[in-house]
Parts: sequence; structure tokens; C-alpha cells
Amino acid sequence: MAAETTRAAAEALDRADPLARERDRFVVADDDLIYLDGNSLGRLPVRAAAAVERMVHDGWGRDLIGGWVRWLTYPEEVGDRLGAAFLGAAPGQVVVGDSTTVNLYKLASAALDARPDRRALVVPAGEFPTDRYVLEGLAAPRGLDVRLVPAGADVVDALDADVAVLCLSMVDYRSGAVVDVAAITAAARHVGATVVWDLSHAVGAVPIELDRWGVELATGCSYKFLNGGPGAPAWLYVRSDVQHLRSPIWGWFGQREQFAMGPAYDPEPGIRRWLAGTPTVIALAAVDAAVADLAEIGIEALRAKGTALTTYAIDLADARLAGHGVTVATPRLPHRRGAHVALAHPAARELSRRLIDEHGVVPDFREPDLLRLGLAPAYTRFTDVWDGIDALAVLLAGGAAAP
Repeated sequence: MAAETTRAAAEALDRADPLARERDRFVVADDDLIYLDGNSLGRLPVRAAAAVERMVHDGWGRDLIGGWVRWLTYPEEVGDRLGAAFLGAAPGQVVVGDSTTVNLYKLASAALDARPDRRALVVPAGEFPTDRYVLEGLAAPRGLDVRLVPAGADVVDALDADVAVLCLSMVDYRSGAVVDVAAITAAARHVGATVVWDLSHAVGAVPIELDRWGVELATGCSYKFLNGGPGAPAWLYVRSDVQHLRSPIWGWFGQREQFAMGPAYDPEPGIRRWLAGTPTVIALAAVDAAVADLAEIGIEALRAKGTALTTYAIDLADARLAGHGVTVATPRLPHRRGAHVALAHPAARELSRRLIDEHGVVPDFREPDLLRLGLAPAYTRFTDVWDGIDALAVLLAGGAAAP
């Protein structure tokens, strides 16, 4: 075996890694577990655990309702910090709250209401299910057409003067492929359509410049590469010049003069109008701390490490897995991929189960034949990648079960 594919070479990469110490920021309960699923749920940051404990004992336990003096503006404050560190967003354009699904509904519905003369929505057929479901749910009662773009086709080709909304992910949840946000946004604007961007698999993994790219509407979760915790509140971005759009969910946290308890809904003039119900304060504390942790590392350093990890995983897959029928389904050009690598094999489901049960390696399976390796750069080691690929090679050499 070539020297660069030995475990000793992986150990050398870890010793030279400038982010090696950042792993200490996270709770690693079992150092023998090879966790390669950070693209689904990030590890628990030590700082987030402490922040939640403080919020529970001091905020809730001691301050009780008095804590709302600080908490009323917490969604915007965390949003501004997230926007500055990872979204390229000026203050006053990001709030943290609700789920990605709910936020997609808010943004897409508002964009549709702004163009009642248009009859079509566009979404890739292979887009993350919640995105497709939301658009289909919005289209059905309005009698609108949903154009599903086939795999491999260019979404821009589906745009015309009848399209109101395009919904698209920056990083594909299956393959890890990255699209050109600025170019697609400009193409949609050219025909008068609005793009609702889903950045769930991008935020915290790749550099994002929403203001500079001309994006109007975007949302994403905070529990993947941002490490905000299972079910953590999502975030949404509404560019300042389109904040006159009205959210379809009218809640008291989006109401001007909130505590006047007025009889009619009069939304806040800015980003706060996109809030609805009472925010999840304890969960916000975890997101806030997790974002602060990663912001100290910096997105450029995270991106460099993520690129190095995915390149290494692809090189190992070529050297050790290709002979067993495994193909790399992730783009090979570094700038065209996020921070996970997808490996295709007919027995991917069974291989995923056996990696977990027999080798203590936690990957991720996606239908019909993809094994995803989520290589969160803040805590994943090169030896983790090597051990995961090695375990997969061992399984394949012994004969994987039929799909």
C-alpha cells in the first residue's frame, strides 16, 4: 500500500493540523467511536452545555419571568451574531427561531403572495424532502404548478416569466455538491423570480456571503455543522429591502407594540416581523454558544480543514474502495463540494448498519445507495477518516450483504 494511505500518514496529518486542538471544545464521550455523521447532528460543544446549564439554573431557575427583560430580543441578537460570523449578513436581517420547515413555509408563502400573477414554482426533484413538501403544500390550494427539475438538469433552464419561486439548497444533502448561489440568484432575478435558499448543509461548512451575492430570502438549520443541538431552532434571513413582505404566520412576537395586546395584527417593520410564537430560550442559548465557538475558529479555517478532510476521504476511497464497487458520488473539485462525501454502493444500507454495529463507525445512509461521511472540520480527525474507510474496506473485502 502506498505510504499516503497508511494510518501512520493519517496520524502525521493530525499532528500537523492547525485545528487539532479545537476538538477539545466538544464533548467526546467515547473516543473509540468514529463519528462521521456531523452533517446530520453536530457534536455537543462544551460551551453550549455550560450555557444551557446557566440558562436553566440562573435564567429560568433564579430569574423566572424577570428573564424576559433580556430574552425578548434574544432571537435577533443570536441572529446578528450568526449572520456576521457565517452568513455574510449585516445586522437586522437574521432571526433564530422555529424550524427550517416552518421558515421555508414563511419565506416561500410571502414570496408567492408578492407575485400573485405568476403560476409556477420550481424545485429540484432530488431536493431535500421538506423543501419539496412545503412547495407542493403551498401550490395545491393556490392551483399553482410545481416544476420538478430532473437530476442533472440545470434549474436555470426551468425559469421563465411564469415562475414566482425557486427553492434550492446551496449544498445538496445527498451528494454534497455546491451550486453557485450568486449566479442562480441573478438568473432568477432576471426573469422576476425569487429564490428561497436552503443553507442547512452549507452554514458552518462553507463560506456564505448573502448580502454580497444579492440573496433575498434564505433559511437553514443550526444542528448540523453549527452544532446547536438536536431540534435546535433554525434561522431565517430576509434582506433589509424586502422586509416589507408579510409572513403568513401572524404571531405576537412579530407584532408591533407586542404587549399592547391590540385587536388587530400590525407587524413590526423589520426582521422581527418574521417571528411568530414565543422563542425557545434554552435552545437559543445552546445555538448562541455553539456559534460563538465556531466563530472563534473562523469559517475560512473551517473551510480549509473541511476541504482537506474531504479530499483525503476521496483519495482513500479511490485507493481502497474502488476495487470493491464503491464510486465517489461527490464532486471532485474542492470548491464544488461541501463538508461531506457520498460513496455509492448497492449495499450501502447494510454497510451502514454493519459499520455501526460491528466497527463503531457512525456514517449516514441515504436512499437508494449512498453512504454519507460527514466530516465536520472542527472535531473530525484525519485518523477518523482513515479508520472509517478502513472499516468499510474490511467489510467489503469480507463480502457485503446483498442490498
